[in-house]
Amino acid sequence: MAKENTEQRLEALLSPVLEELAYELVDLEFVKEGQSWYLRLYLDKEGGITLDDCEKASRAIEVVMDEKDPIEQAYYLEVSSPGLDRPLKKEKDFIKYAGEVVDVKLYRAQNKKKTFQGELVGLKDDVVTILDEAGEPLSFARKDIAQIRLAILF
Repeated sequence: MAKENTEQRLEALLSPVLEELAYELVDLEFVKEGQSWYLRLYLDKEGGITLDDCEKASRAIEVVMDEKDPIEQAYYLEVSSPGLDRPLKKEKDFIKYAGEVVDVKLYRAQNKKKTFQGELVGLKDDVVTILDEAGEPLSFARKDIAQIRLAILF
């Protein structure tokens, strides 16, 4: 079974449980590291995620996972906050964080650079647009973006 397909099924299975607890599922990963598999969920809510929130969500997830048993192999469950530099993956992320400074990492260099920082304008027709320091728009096809995260500014 394809990893992406598994992640999509798990997201569909777990999102309603998390939404009922007022948590937003920011990201979900099902990855193999060494000999072990990890199911990682990154959650957020208004005001941020606490350790107690992670524990509460983990217990609710375990109930569903034990009942539905959607993963054949043994795995470790990890539940955490996405962090200050949360990734932007879903269309709603690009709407919610428009106007914020983001870091964009590309798979291949564009204008001899693979990393860019700027104010997020938004996502339209699978193209992400940011404004650089000079206020000039830079656009990137979503398929060319390895990662886009909120920037941590000091």
